[in-house]
Amino acid sequence: MVPVILLVLVGFFVGIGAAFTNYILPQGTLLYKLFSMVSNLGFLFMNNLPLWFAVAVSFTLAKKEKGWAAFAGLVTFYCYIRGIQGWAAMLGYTAETVSVDALMAAGYSEQAALNFNALWDTNIGMFSYNMGIFSGLISGLVTATIHNRFVDKTLPNMFAFFQGTKYVIIVCTLASIPLAILTYYVWPYLGSALQSLTNVMTSSGLFGTWLFGTMDKALLPFGIHHLIAFPIEYSRVGGTMTIDGVVYEGVKNIINGQAASASATGYITRNFTNGRLLFQLAGIPGAAYAMYRCAKPENRKALQALFIPAVFTLAVVGISEPFEYTFLFAAPALYWLVYAPLCGLCYVLAEVFKISINGTALLFMIPNIFQPHKVHAIHALWLLPLTFFLFYFVFKFCIEKFDLKTPGRGDSEVHLFSKKEYNESKNEKNADYSLEEKIIEALGSSENIESVTCCATRLRVTLKDDSLIESDDFFKKECEAINVVHGKNSVQIIYGVRVQSITTKIKDILHLD
Repeated sequence: MVPVILLVLVGFFVGIGAAFTNYILPQGTLLYKLFSMVSNLGFLFMNNLPLWFAVAVSFTLAKKEKGWAAFAGLVTFYCYIRGIQGWAAMLGYTAETVSVDALMAAGYSEQAALNFNALWDTNIGMFSYNMGIFSGLISGLVTATIHNRFVDKTLPNMFAFFQGTKYVIIVCTLASIPLAILTYYVWPYLGSALQSLTNVMTSSGLFGTWLFGTMDKALLPFGIHHLIAFPIEYSRVGGTMTIDGVVYEGVKNIINGQAASASATGYITRNFTNGRLLFQLAGIPGAAYAMYRCAKPENRKALQALFIPAVFTLAVVGISEPFEYTFLFAAPALYWLVYAPLCGLCYVLAEVFKISINGTALLFMIPNIFQPHKVHAIHALWLLPLTFFLFYFVFKFCIEKFDLKTPGRGDSEVHLFSKKEYNESKNEKNADYSLEEKIIEALGSSENIESVTCCATRLRVTLKDDSLIESDDFFKKECEAINVVHGKNSVQIIYGVRVQSITTKIKDILHLD
């Protein structure tokens, strides 16, 4: 998720900067030059995605000495790309020899030459495979693995200067050689497989769109939904498009390219993102209202305190997990068999009625104000209320028909604790403890914690012994958690959008990073 922070800026910088340079300001003026620089910053982020992923994955997966891990990720990425270039050159493949004309002169058919040429590109000034974000992901994963394995490495006194973090740099540099050679032989098959996946999604039409939307939500509780979304959004798996002579790969990059183009009249409609507009602004509020109506009257006030901030956060910045986790663990069938397929349907409706817009949360729609002629979302005016009532009636029917224990329906396991209830129920012993200190103690104390990280809504902790932690009810009642997900010697505590500040404070207490 870390490099995605830059991708949010891309939408703002390119969308707003290009609007002023393409339609508002005359060329040559000072303001024109300044807004051109803003647009260029956006493309700087977008055109170097593999590099950002290499660095970000390296330091986020490192358990300690994260600054050194980031540096090692940078070194690994450059060595890796240069290694592929060097090995390819030794076998006769350079930017000149893989051009379509050169390949056809060597006996390739035109289609075969085009396919082989598509495997190659120039990355950070070096000729290599066109791997998109995968080169950064591979570099980051390899670096983090090496770093965590050798960061505490000790050497004899005469070589002590090279131990620890410096030893990691040495190993990463050397490991990039076999990694590059292996990639040289393996990537063509992987690249072909990714191309086949693109063809399947393209040929499967609306079913493929529905399947993507459904799986995106179905995999959310396991934290791996990004594995299907990121390749589509930021690599050639999501398709390619040539805009003003530049080839863009992935639906998000294509949309940013269209935002920057003065000749573009709209955004692509089959982009696997516009469906979020419907369920984020209407579907989830409808589901929330259904749960509110199905709750016992005495519990509705508590539900308002829970749902209103969650729905507001969702509409503004698009983070849906705070709401989803309020009913996922209480009524899992409602989540996987009803909610996920309905979200998939939203993607289909947006595509059928050709909704074309940049961004699906209110904050990230701001660039559309400056380029309204590229927005084609008139059908959203009736699709949004339709989606609201669809989610509302389907959720209400299922909850009442099957007596699902959604929040507020009287089951103690889904009892909602407000801040006031929490303060009244905590015992005297913990009265002076901060929330973060309670979390640490509930995890079996600082001695039981190996690493602490977070994603957009979850505190992720690696433990030495998961049998030492408190019960899920304790985390919900005493530590203000929405819910808890367990893994082998690991735990994910769901807090919603405030998790980042909680994580930072816990790291301060534990003296991490």
